[in-house]
Amino acid sequence: MSSNLSRILDSVDPFIGTEPADLPAAQGLAASWWWPKAQVGNTHPGACHPLGMVSACACSGAYPTGYGRYGMSTEGAPAPLYDDYLASGFTHFQQSGTGAIRKYYNYFRVTPMIEPLDALGTRWKLQNESAEPGYYAATLENGIHCELTVGEKTAVHRYTFPEASSARVVLDFSYGGLAIEHGTTVPLRAGLESLGQGCAQGTVVMEGIPLSVYIDSDTPKSWRQLVWYDRRRVDGGTRLDFDYIRRTTLRPFGLMFMGPTRAGTTVEIRMGFSMRGTGQARSNLEQSLPGGFEHGFDRVREQTHDAWAGYASQVEVDGGTPERRTVFATSLYHSLIKPCFAEDESPFWPSKGPFVFDIATMWDMYKTQFPLLTALDPAKGALMLESLVRIAEEEGNLPIGYRMARGSDRFFRQASALAHTVLADGYQLGLEGLEWDWALVHMQDDLRRGYGEDFADRGIAHPVSHTLDLAAGYWCTAIIARGLGDHRLADELEAKSRAWTNAFGGDGLLRDSSFYEGGRWNYSFRLLHDMAARIRIAGGDKEFTAILDRFFGYGAGPVTQLGVPPFGPEFAIGQDLNRFQGLNNEPDMEAPWAYHYAGRPDRTAEIVHAALSYQFGTGRGGLPGNDDSGALSSWYVWASLGLFPVAGQNLFLVNAPAFGGASLHFGGNDFELVTHGHVESGIGEDAAGASAQYVQSARFNGKPLDHGFLTGNQLHGGGRLEIELGPEPSDWATKTRPPSASDRPDPARGGGARLQEFSP
Repeated sequence: MSSNLSRILDSVDPFIGTEPADLPAAQGLAASWWWPKAQVGNTHPGACHPLGMVSACACSGAYPTGYGRYGMSTEGAPAPLYDDYLASGFTHFQQSGTGAIRKYYNYFRVTPMIEPLDALGTRWKLQNESAEPGYYAATLENGIHCELTVGEKTAVHRYTFPEASSARVVLDFSYGGLAIEHGTTVPLRAGLESLGQGCAQGTVVMEGIPLSVYIDSDTPKSWRQLVWYDRRRVDGGTRLDFDYIRRTTLRPFGLMFMGPTRAGTTVEIRMGFSMRGTGQARSNLEQSLPGGFEHGFDRVREQTHDAWAGYASQVEVDGGTPERRTVFATSLYHSLIKPCFAEDESPFWPSKGPFVFDIATMWDMYKTQFPLLTALDPAKGALMLESLVRIAEEEGNLPIGYRMARGSDRFFRQASALAHTVLADGYQLGLEGLEWDWALVHMQDDLRRGYGEDFADRGIAHPVSHTLDLAAGYWCTAIIARGLGDHRLADELEAKSRAWTNAFGGDGLLRDSSFYEGGRWNYSFRLLHDMAARIRIAGGDKEFTAILDRFFGYGAGPVTQLGVPPFGPEFAIGQDLNRFQGLNNEPDMEAPWAYHYAGRPDRTAEIVHAALSYQFGTGRGGLPGNDDSGALSSWYVWASLGLFPVAGQNLFLVNAPAFGGASLHFGGNDFELVTHGHVESGIGEDAAGASAQYVQSARFNGKPLDHGFLTGNQLHGGGRLEIELGPEPSDWATKTRPPSASDRPDPARGGGARLQEFSP
């Protein structure tokens, strides 16, 4: 392991984003942005394996991961739920950075105690917390030191006890969810069995998912193991079975190991998980610890550390202040926690193959996190796409979001046809292993579900943002159809993809409609597949730039952010601004790069510089809003590298990087980013007075790069991008714009596709 790699991992701070945003007062352009959504990252510091199925963390029942001390929040700063950081035990399967998803997991709570069983559910203060990738530790106020680590499908707990006449480790099979209204998860069915000799197994059905666990423990010889029900030991009992549990009849139940301890006595609990029964759960544990379970904690911790190191070694940056490197390293870490890859674990279909869940915020992830995942691990990206197609095959639709819960799609109001963009990118990158003919069938079918019926029949759907989604979905589907040789189908799909024009009014913005979180200004600057035509609708480059300038607050004064609800008039005042919501809200994530299409990459540089300087920081309050399964963190990674993926278009826009250089291993190849004239700048208060830098010229693989973009194949194929930076805007990338549908030549038809109004 190189010393540079070690520094990258050492720079990760898993506590970033666990508290409300606590960022230094923004200056300049960033001070004019108004960000109303929940101003908290909603992350947790628990032990996670990169893209693994299992996480483990201290659980207080706080929103939305179970960790922390805050209640539910959708706007402004969250109100405290507790005064201190507390834990009633340690749970598994946490979300990461999500908002109001209403499925909160936190299953199989493990609680070390020196108190009687009646005290189960007590929340002890957490002391001396520490965390690193794959590891979490804290000491409970009762003196028990707790350590957690995880593998892909396993978790290992290690508890060090003080002297006690009757200590215990209690596993609560009935617990799930959060300590907020409507946050509890109740098992429908359950069964558990104490197997003796420190082993046990069981299954609970949570949200329609049969989740099984196999447990192996290392306890003192004098300890006993037994089952319990309603906080009472079942003496002599070795099994508990519940055929049907109702919320009104639920009583806590589980398994317990107990006995006396001397100061320093350690107990290790090793857990394998599966959605296909206890036999597979045991096999998963055995596979993670070949040769036996001895020293399981240290071995699993080392394996997971190495897995994180493997990803960290693929993105190395040069220079940067310690604070900027911490935020960057942590962003890379947060970007790779989700989604959860659970090979051969689908509870809904019996065949082997990929199963991916916790695509809980595809609305955000498809723009930034999916392209980063696919760049770092093309094989994993292909498996994710195969899983999406399998979900459509088995459950009837390509999901907008997918969780570890029965019913694949509860996110249909957010957006439409998002999987189409990911599939189109994967096809253009040449990802292997998918049956693209079959994927095309499902993509076509999916375009007519939900809001797609209105779009197909009338050329417009409301909320009108779905019109943009569906038009892009038709465009992405046409890419695959044409690539497979079905030009007639591709022509039909492309014709319907032009209906995005129906969403816009005469003022160059989207028509009035309802919008999911945000208003028509927030949704009006999507990077459509035909930005050239979109700019013509606004009246041309100058007029489009003027609208963008107003949106981003050029010339505007500072605004007042929301505090803790209930709000006063500042909420209505902020809404009336129709302003960029920073990186606090999903629809705005790509808007800074819209300037590239109007020949103003200098504006992109200014906005991205302001966001990187003032919207992120170190410490628990270092994120401006929900991390959304790593989508926000992925934005930071891309923006820091001077790149931005345009979803579904196999395109990466180029901007001034925040670091002096970077060595990337993308698509299985080495990509080197080199700058000349780079000037270091800090974040927050250290950014005061630092101006944006502008690209003066660029070269790719030794040849001049006069346009502000690379294709995905160029980025994944490896090479060397050299960027000359300076303190003033230049004419770089002002003449040749990123490609658009209406000016992109179509080899199959011998010319460009002309934009025209769609009529059904």
